[in-house]
Amino acid sequence: MYMKRAIDAYLEEWADDPDHKPLLLRGARQIGKTTAIRHLAERFDSFVEVNFEKDSAIGRVFDGDFHIDRIISELETHTDKVIIPGKTLLFLDEIQNCTRAISALRYFYEDKQPLHVIATGSLLEFAFSDISDFGVGRVRNIFMYPFSFAEFASAVGADVSLRHVRSASFDSPVPCVGHDKMLECLKSFIIVGGMPAAVVEYVKTKSYLKVQRQQTDIIATLKSDFDKYKTKVSPDAIRATFTSVVRQTCTKFNYSDSGSEASHQQAKTCTALLERARVIHRITGVRANGIPLGGDVKTKQTKFLILDTGLYMCEAKLDVSTWILDSPEKFVNRGMLAEAFVALELLKGASPYVDSSLFYWHREAKNSNAEVDYVVQYRNGVLPIEVKSGDSGSMASLRIMMEHKNLPLGIRTSKENFGSLDGGRIRVIPLYMIGEYDRILRSARL
Repeated sequence: MYMKRAIDAYLEEWADDPDHKPLLLRGARQIGKTTAIRHLAERFDSFVEVNFEKDSAIGRVFDGDFHIDRIISELETHTDKVIIPGKTLLFLDEIQNCTRAISALRYFYEDKQPLHVIATGSLLEFAFSDISDFGVGRVRNIFMYPFSFAEFASAVGADVSLRHVRSASFDSPVPCVGHDKMLECLKSFIIVGGMPAAVVEYVKTKSYLKVQRQQTDIIATLKSDFDKYKTKVSPDAIRATFTSVVRQTCTKFNYSDSGSEASHQQAKTCTALLERARVIHRITGVRANGIPLGGDVKTKQTKFLILDTGLYMCEAKLDVSTWILDSPEKFVNRGMLAEAFVALELLKGASPYVDSSLFYWHREAKNSNAEVDYVVQYRNGVLPIEVKSGDSGSMASLRIMMEHKNLPLGIRTSKENFGSLDGGRIRVIPLYMIGEYDRILRSARL
């Protein structure tokens, strides 16, 4: 059973482009990259898949020169399949195990352009450090994440409700029945998360207990990769740092609070490694004086979170059984769940052609500290986003930032329906729709 993913449309667009480049599909382990590529293969007359992890001998094909005709001929011999440009999809899986194959990608574009070549791997970012010439401009990159809320809603059969929600606006909010259904769906999504194995288990069984078993297996697999990171830092230090990220999720990160004997600098190295593996995401403080946001950062203001809310709840050993009967609005008020959910939705809703970053704003002033959860670029300006788990509460920080930075528009996202505050300067977007804030604002011509 294949569950539709937003990335499908981008992969199909690539496949239909007559000037397509070799494609690298990048993302963390077990987020569905291979499954999406195999689904794409159904559009082709033939499909040739090689896996450099399972079949180490295949790497020898790339030991010689980079003459593509020779490489294709040897791949055909090895796989006993004919490779026809324009008709065959060639899939190079776990390509990080063969850096020569990564280097060869550019030549598929230069010498055999009609051939569709797509590659992926679970620890690609580490392999790039060993490659001096990656072929910039000759290889296309697409970044993939776990299921978004919209993808999850579709997977559990809420397509019709989601379609009605997407037609709502600030002037015409979601009907109460639909809004309540989406909040209930959001509650399930935060528990299940977006890792495909967990989503499939939930769709099949509706059992959170069985989902948690899947999540435990996924976390064990992610941790087993720590031994493969190319670093002088011990895997134990990386494990301790990973645990510290879970403990400090969405709060200013204290590198000394790793729970191990690792030094401050080692902890920094470990977070960088976990980022490179795409197991955690960084949220960087910015001054937000203009765009690009990343050009004016406060390096000492750093937060982290792991790649999935479901994995976060599982690794943090949060007792879901005591929360299941909570109302959805009470549930998302637990810990940092709402903030973590929003951060991940912002990443998933961004362009897959860009390796997106997360930012927040914090001002320290005498008797007037202020912090806005997220800051994004919208059109050619700065857009602050404040996360509220309830439907009330102070927005002092958001208003301070908007006044201090002279910003015309701000977003409040919460369990509330669509709405407007402060004469329209602050727009309210439901938590479950925050990943589509750009489309929503543009539709409202803001």
